[in-house]
Amino acid sequence: MFTEEDYKLIEREFAGLRESSLRRCTDDGQYELVLKAFEFANEAHKGVRRRSGEPYILHPIAVAKIVVDEIGLGCKSICAALLHDVVEDTDFTVEDIQRLFGDKIASLVEGLTKIKTALDNDNKNKSQANHRSLQAENFRRILVTLNDDVRIVLIKLADRLHNVRTIQFMPEYKRDKILSETMYLFIPLAHRLGLYSIKSEMENIWLKFREPAAYASIEQQLDKIMVDRESLVDDFCNPIRAELDKAGYKYQILKRLKTPYSIWKKMTSKNIPFEQIYDIYAVRIIFEPNSEFTEREQCWYIFSMITGIYKYKPDRTRDWVDKPKANGYEALHLTVMGNGGNWVEVQIRSRRMNDIAERGIAAHWKYKDAGVTNDSGSEIDRWLMQVSEILENPDVDAMKFLDEFHQELVTSSIYVFTPKGESKSLAKGATALDFAYSIHTHIGNHAIAAKVNQRLVPLSQVLSNGDQVEIITSESGKPKREWLEFLQTGRAKTQVMDFLKTDVKNSIKEGMEILDRKLDERNITERSRVIKKLIDYYKTPGGKDDLYNRIGIGVIDLSDLDKALRTNAERRSVQMWGVKLLNPLRNGSINKKSEFLLQENIDQGTISFNIAECCSPIPGDSVVAFIEDDGTVTIHKKSCPKANDLASKEGHRIVSAKWSKHFMMSYLARISLEGIDRVGVLSDLTRVISLVLGVNMRKLHIETHDEIFEGFIDLYVHNTDDLDKLIKAISKVKGIERVKRVELS
Repeated sequence: MFTEEDYKLIEREFAGLRESSLRRCTDDGQYELVLKAFEFANEAHKGVRRRSGEPYILHPIAVAKIVVDEIGLGCKSICAALLHDVVEDTDFTVEDIQRLFGDKIASLVEGLTKIKTALDNDNKNKSQANHRSLQAENFRRILVTLNDDVRIVLIKLADRLHNVRTIQFMPEYKRDKILSETMYLFIPLAHRLGLYSIKSEMENIWLKFREPAAYASIEQQLDKIMVDRESLVDDFCNPIRAELDKAGYKYQILKRLKTPYSIWKKMTSKNIPFEQIYDIYAVRIIFEPNSEFTEREQCWYIFSMITGIYKYKPDRTRDWVDKPKANGYEALHLTVMGNGGNWVEVQIRSRRMNDIAERGIAAHWKYKDAGVTNDSGSEIDRWLMQVSEILENPDVDAMKFLDEFHQELVTSSIYVFTPKGESKSLAKGATALDFAYSIHTHIGNHAIAAKVNQRLVPLSQVLSNGDQVEIITSESGKPKREWLEFLQTGRAKTQVMDFLKTDVKNSIKEGMEILDRKLDERNITERSRVIKKLIDYYKTPGGKDDLYNRIGIGVIDLSDLDKALRTNAERRSVQMWGVKLLNPLRNGSINKKSEFLLQENIDQGTISFNIAECCSPIPGDSVVAFIEDDGTVTIHKKSCPKANDLASKEGHRIVSAKWSKHFMMSYLARISLEGIDRVGVLSDLTRVISLVLGVNMRKLHIETHDEIFEGFIDLYVHNTDDLDKLIKAISKVKGIERVKRVELS
């Protein structure tokens, strides 16, 4: 039961929501409806606590606060957020909600209940028959709500945000599943719907728990920068303020630091240290537009003011005012050199642009409904229409759908033009054939060639921003299997697959027979591990059927099969492996309390595990494990993209894992080096590595040019501590400028 303190805490938390609701719910009866929803939910969840020990009702209150304060939704959405767990967690039904709160709130709650049920089903349903597609099908059901009412997905994003804000109270195996789902689907979805703040916060929480050491290091360095550069940024802004004041603008200047996740992402993708991230600081100018000029004209006027003060970098200018991003984002970005010798990014936005940037689709629709903008054909509306078309196709396989939808979410956009000058948004890297299918399925199916900027090109031609494209068709033309190899957009691939689906079953069968023969020739028994290895090697996102199909139609000719089968990283044999499973599978179910040390296959009954080649974790890395069909365990880094994808689709396989302190194994790792070439530098390097530190090298690759050398060394280490000591020691060798751990390729 609740204590007096609990009731005071509930009232205190609801007070903040009450204030926000008063400001937002201005029509007659709306505010009273919010109070009624709170009282109903409070009574329904009475006596129930969260894992943190707090009263459960604090969660719906927090979700409702995010809905109104951070997304900007209205009264019905606030009520639905307060009621979103009532049907799933209590004896009340959707009909009860409908009777008390009306049809619209009931439909929102029903949609949210279906989402929660779909996500929970992955944990409850442990049958192996349909496991691979179960979670993907659940996500498809979630996204069907985009057709029903996008507010359902927005409220779900608020729910997910609060869940990750309190994720420290969850057991580790559930935390891994939720963080993987969040990175794979909910973060890209928040980005596509324009919810930048929610996206950034979820990314930072993901990094904090997946790569805690990296997160802590970046946070520490950002704190130092804030102290060192605060006054420099103020000095940078002062001349801009003076010009804006002189021009009579009402404005606001905000200073912001890059997020830890965006810095980490840049460091890892470009393989550079923190010190080489130059655009740490950004300045945002938010102005109130006057009626004399358009918002776009005023953005460029302010641009001219700033470039009159500071020198700018032309290739870093981004005009998202004339052509907004696919998520509705509008702004004018430029990068200028400040007086302190640092590059500073400046973002110029009107108040309306800023609202859309912060609150995404909710603000986009608010301004459109108010008649401030007239963009019913905006990219975000077009994207939602495309999603609807994909969702309405009953033949799309769930796993394939999830991969293609994810690709649509994370891909950048380009703009191309029809012969009549109409602009079309396509994924970056899209081809002329993707463009054809974006116009109409019939045009795509009968396309035979294209003209890009009046020049005849094949359908596989990759398009660039600003291209003008004309599709040449023929009634005798029809889709070909090889089109799937260069098509980039999910919609186009789906249309081609639909056309070819009558032949796919035969191709799969033929591909399976071809592969069986090849494996029999090598005396290899076909097992799930072999197939999984081939799927990774040949990069077939549709799984084994996709692999068989591509073999059957000749896209994969298996000429490099032997190489594919040898892709396992070389490793040293030892007696004991150094990983503990905290909740291993026992008799087909998860035992969350057990803990034991994984061992090498020394005798019958022991469980073996494999180090994932995609990320090559070593002791000291944050890791997550997955149970395979054959009972073995595969260990990934928690930050590994493949691990996130796998956890999003097959969350039931996740097993929490930690490195043991009693390991005896050497693990393969790679370090990259850069430095000034000199006689004897290589000899000094190998002496430090082999003689002083006693580390064995597997491969050394060094190239020199213009008195500079760079390269990498593959070597065996026991853990991250050993690797850190090695990097520090190598850094002291004369001529070495940079040493860094990188992923094995």
